[in-house]
Formats: sequence, structure tokens, C-alpha cells
Amino acid sequence: MLKNPLNLRQVEIFHAVMVNGTTQRAAEVLHISQPGISKAIQELERQLGFALFHRTRRRLVPTAEAHFYFREVEESFAALSRLRSAAARIRDFGSGEIRIATLSALSTNIVPRALVRFRKRHPDVSITLQTHMSSTVKELVAAGQFDLGLAADEIDVSGVEAETLSRFRGAIALPDGHPLCRKAHLEPLDLNDQDFIALSPEDTTRQDLERVLDSAGSRVKTVLETPFANTICAMVQAGMGIGFINPICAEPFLGKGVALRPFVPSLEFRTLLVRPPAVPPSQIVRDCIDAFREEILATSENSTFDEGS
Repeated sequence: MLKNPLNLRQVEIFHAVMVNGTTQRAAEVLHISQPGISKAIQELERQLGFALFHRTRRRLVPTAEAHFYFREVEESFAALSRLRSAAARIRDFGSGEIRIATLSALSTNIVPRALVRFRKRHPDVSITLQTHMSSTVKELVAAGQFDLGLAADEIDVSGVEAETLSRFRGAIALPDGHPLCRKAHLEPLDLNDQDFIALSPEDTTRQDLERVLDSAGSRVKTVLETPFANTICAMVQAGMGIGFINPICAEPFLGKGVALRPFVPSLEFRTLLVRPPAVPPSQIVRDCIDAFREEILATSENSTFDEGS
């Protein structure tokens, strides 16, 4: 049993002598003196309790024990190399996994396409995705349980890092064949006395719409409230009424019983990107954010309704 812990520098010097064949070459590689090499080998031998080299004519010839020991050292050095590589990956890319929480409105359009983009760059990264109310998204990110969150802008952003991710001009979803489909765009008075499927009262875009309608003297008949734009589209498709939505949420419904018309004046649906506070994003997180931004840009360029300015 060794009396003291091994000196890793001495082991490194032994490894260099075995690999390079001479103390002189090992000294050159390690940038230390040749006497320093010899002294370190002698100290290692004392630690181990057996000779590593035969000294003949000022040369070191490895003993049988040295060859056995060298095989163990090689395995350990390979393991250390893997540890250094792992540390570099973690430093540059994070843990190899990413956890994302998103509001429902983007979960069936922007998010899936953006994650396909992301996986092409990082095919080995494990992705966890959950859909929640925006307030829950914020709480999960603030607690450090998720690396990224996509939330509507009505959330309280205290306790998280937040920035605007997207702004899309809202539109009115109508059942196919509805009389308002004859219009190229809709104004506040067009919505007067219409059966209306509304977003939750805390939604800031709903609040913007209500202010515009009140100013114009227009009143809708709210027949259902929901926090989910996808639910509004499904209810419009079923013929329950009309609704004001982010148009990208209507993609699966267009041509299947749902039509869209722009609303004037323009009102925007704004989405925030939220991250845990005081935690610099890893390269993986930065690349995922880039994928979201690229997909939003592509969607806005291909959409009937341009992204808000």
C-alpha cells in the first residue's frame, strides 16, 4: 500500500519517458531538465516500491514491472483525455440536453419546425418539450427547471431574463361561409353583436382589442373564453362563433372550415423568450434560440399576414 498519494506529475514524466524512449527526449517534450526527469522517476519508484528502469550506461531500460505499470497508466491517461473532451463539450455546448417549455399557441407550428432545424445541427442533443400556460412557463424557467421558455407577453418577467421573440399581426378567424368572409378586412364595427370566442381576460392582445372595440362603440357577445388559440380555431371550425387569434395558430384549420381576415387597426400578438436569471446560455441554448428566430423569420415571410413591425 502506498504511504502517500501518487504525484500525477511524476506519473506524467514516467509516461513521457516510456513513450519517447529516452530521458533527453522526454525532457524536451515536457520542457524540463533531464536531471529533473531522473529525479522524478526515482521519487516515483520510491512511492511505488519497485524499480521501473534498469540503469545501464546512463540509459534507462524499462523493467517488466514498468511495462505492466505503463499499460495501467495508458488507460488512465486515455480516461483523462476523455474527461478533458467532456469538459470542453460542456463548456462549449452544455450538458447535451435542452429543456424547453412553451405556450400552446406556438406548440403546433413554430416550435416543431424550429426544433427540426435545431436537431440538424445537434442530432445527439436530448430535447425535453412541455406545453403550459404562459404563467407556468415563466415559473418553470425561473426555478431553473427549464433552459428556455416561450410565453405570451402578459407574464410578469421578474425573476427571469426576457426578450421579445416574435410579433405577429392578429387576425379574425371565421367559419367558412360566414357573411364577414365577403370582406377583405374587418373593422371594429364589423364585430358588433357577433358571437365571439375570446382569449382569457389576462391576455394583453384581448385587452388591446377590447379597448379598440369600446372606442368604436362595438360590442361582441362572448360565448366562450379559453387561454388557447388552438381551441378558438376548433370552436370557429365547429361554427360556434368568430375569434381573434395569432394567424399562425390557424395553419392546421385553414381550408378545413376556417377562414382568416386581417383586422384593422393592426394589433399584435407578442411572444417572449425567457431564460433563467443570471445563467449565461450554453452554446446549445444559443443555437436553439437561433433556430427559433430563423423559423419565425421564415414563417413571417411565407405567411399571408406579415410579422408585426
